[in-house]
Amino acid sequence: MDRIVGIETEYGCLLSEDEPHVNSELWPAKVKNYLFRKADAGTIDLHYRDYEEPPGNGGFLLNGGRLYLDMGHIEYASPECLHLHDLVTYELAGDDLLQSALIALGAEDRVSFIKNNVDHHTGATFGCHENYLMRREAQFTPPILGTLLTFLATRQIFTGAGRVGQSNPLAFDFEPPQPEGQVNFQLSQRADHIVNDIYQWVQFNRAIINARDEPLADYRKYRRLHLLIGDSNMSPYATALKIGTTACILSLLEEGRLPRNLVLADAVQSTRDISRDASERWLVRLENGKTVSAVDVQWEFHHLAQTHLRHSSAETNWLLENWGFVLEAIPHNRQALIGGVDWITKKWLLETFVESEGLSWDDPWLQSIDLEYHNIDQRRGLFFSVTPGKRIAEWNNNVRRPSAMQVPPVNTRASGRARAVTFFQNCNFPYVINWDSIACDSRDFLVMGNPFETYNDEVERFLSKPRTINLADESANR
Repeated sequence: MDRIVGIETEYGCLLSEDEPHVNSELWPAKVKNYLFRKADAGTIDLHYRDYEEPPGNGGFLLNGGRLYLDMGHIEYASPECLHLHDLVTYELAGDDLLQSALIALGAEDRVSFIKNNVDHHTGATFGCHENYLMRREAQFTPPILGTLLTFLATRQIFTGAGRVGQSNPLAFDFEPPQPEGQVNFQLSQRADHIVNDIYQWVQFNRAIINARDEPLADYRKYRRLHLLIGDSNMSPYATALKIGTTACILSLLEEGRLPRNLVLADAVQSTRDISRDASERWLVRLENGKTVSAVDVQWEFHHLAQTHLRHSSAETNWLLENWGFVLEAIPHNRQALIGGVDWITKKWLLETFVESEGLSWDDPWLQSIDLEYHNIDQRRGLFFSVTPGKRIAEWNNNVRRPSAMQVPPVNTRASGRARAVTFFQNCNFPYVINWDSIACDSRDFLVMGNPFETYNDEVERFLSKPRTINLADESANR
């Protein structure tokens, strides 16, 4: 991949019947407090990060990532990763941190964290935000953005997590939704909640691409592409496809190789239409009036990547081979993708259950099964009950690494940040840790503007400076 990438995952919290429902927001706070105050998984924030993030709301972790509370639920942001294998490994580390906390608190049989994107009862949505570092000089003209949107709208045929039913959220102008037919099952959990193609606000007008320019790096050299459209994947194989294919498209974008004739007439509507298409033909209309299937669109992007990126690295070759394998299998051998593509896996489980129990698709029981597919507890989550084929199983089994909860990637800025986290765990100095800087005693700070650098030596020199504890600061931080 050779691109700095990170994922932010928001987790739902599911309680058993024995646990009072009012504790649904209490348990995320309990787990956060346990990880920072008992398990020493990181250093808690001592300062306000935002008006919604007071001191103690979260902090940076020993693996260089971050964990915090966001509107009552837990959010985990992976450390910056340079390679695809690392990215998937550190995304899974968030699951392992939360589950290890529940086990330590003796709550694993009463409380579950769910890595999904919808709440069937309230209609709320949880995010899975992707972050890709890009060169500042990359051209984001309307035709180029249009082609990128086409890729993002159609990639759900292999990245979608699948869901039972539908949501009908209001758009920003609050137009009442039009009456729609019943949707039994669709590809994507986020599709119904995307109401714009490119926009800056996250909560009030969810867009495919979030437009805020916040690189968390040297803004003269870099920009950060922040995507809101993706589902949280239970399958590590699907996560690899989601991130890897998108990274390939961004490389083509930076090299000026994206086609100009693959722009959708309406990317938001196409996103929803593909997700809800029960016929699974997934036809979309282009700006030039032509109609094409999402599978054929993805083949166009695959061929382009194969032509220009093949042999750039062993990891890229793996990605291109598996991208092609999935596009071939979707229409011809879908069984081969069970355990690899989430929506296919979930739909197969649901169809098997519907047939065996004689249920209709509007039975509430199916919503419960939908949720349990995303349970991160490997003893109970339905995803873990599936045995995939060899190709997929090898990837899924090889990327989970327990040490990723405590050890950062060795080749990015996360490494230096993790050294600072360890240092501040064991001293009484006031500190501030950010993605692109660290500060000590509020007056001395180190800027880390290049995510490709580890900053190990610079952080060691910074932390080894002689300092005097300010008693007033120490008292304020107790």
